[in-house]
Amino acid sequence: MSTTDPRHYDVIISPVITEKATIASEHSQVMFRVARTATKTQIKEAVEKLFDVKVKRVNTLVRKGKTKVFRGNFGSQSDTKRAIVTLEEGHRIDVTTGL
Repeated sequence: MSTTDPRHYDVIISPVITEKATIASEHSQVMFRVARTATKTQIKEAVEKLFDVKVKRVNTLVRKGKTKVFRGNFGSQSDTKRAIVTLEEGHRIDVTTGL
């Protein structure tokens, strides 16, 4: 019987692999794209269950989508919510090797 709730997969969308996220990984932090409606407690619970680690702190931010103009037509990318998850001492998540 699985201990992970299927709703955890709806909270965590994907890991973010950027230069900033790579630098943060040196300080036991991991960055994820998360659902817009996800709360910090839901994100903490999902990360702990899916990756079998202990979470110390969760910080969230909403990244505004960029506005683009292509041949006179205005369009915009959708806003995304990100979570910076700080892990307890001794715990690691390596997102570069695949999930």
